[in-house]
Amino acid sequence: MENVLTVRGLKKSYGTQMALAGIDFDVRAGEVFALIGPNGAGKTTTLRIIATLLTSSGGDITFLGRDLRKEPDFVREKISYLPEEAGAYKDMKGLDYLEFMANFYARTPEEEKDFVDRAVAITELGDRLKTKVGTYSKGMTRKLLLARALMTKPVLAILDEPTSGLDVLNALEVREIVRRYVKEGTSVLLSSHNMLEIEFLSDRVALINKGLILDAGTPSELKGKHQASNLEEVFRSSLR
Repeated sequence: MENVLTVRGLKKSYGTQMALAGIDFDVRAGEVFALIGPNGAGKTTTLRIIATLLTSSGGDITFLGRDLRKEPDFVREKISYLPEEAGAYKDMKGLDYLEFMANFYARTPEEEKDFVDRAVAITELGDRLKTKVGTYSKGMTRKLLLARALMTKPVLAILDEPTSGLDVLNALEVREIVRRYVKEGTSVLLSSHNMLEIEFLSDRVALINKGLILDAGTPSELKGKHQASNLEEVFRSSLR
């Protein structure tokens, strides 16, 4: 299967502190690839570098055969990034927010309408889109933001803790949305510290801690290799 994203020897340091110590992984076309690990492991730093929001201290990133460092604009046109702490304009109505964001990405009025129609369908919020975002629950807001991230049908969607803080039903709905768009051709790179959730959502995972990838593979491969019943046990085993 063709790689959408190839990361080799990726490093990031802040002064004397090494956030990433040289990591390698690939994201294949049409898959969900997850980085899992504790807070401070390097997950968000990795995503921000790939999203072109941070510069690396070393290593190479190739996206669709293009060098990210040399062609960041090409990458930005074909990816979307949803940070963990992303927010929407609380005084705007949900539909106005989607129209506002679609205007940034669309090249024609017709494309803008397609983006908005797609986003509306993703949210499944119906008439609530006519009310202000500030009145939304956290789950509703997260679905609105996910719709913003997926409305353009990006080649690669980068999602940082996409279900963080959501209740069971809202988290399930978000996971279903992600899987549906993968079936339609979008690849997904996500991070999470919720290893049990990731086990059900991801095609492949990489275990990361202290800026290093400890192991990678499908959930089944990792559980078999470490003789574990779940990814939490796999992670504990990989630290030994």
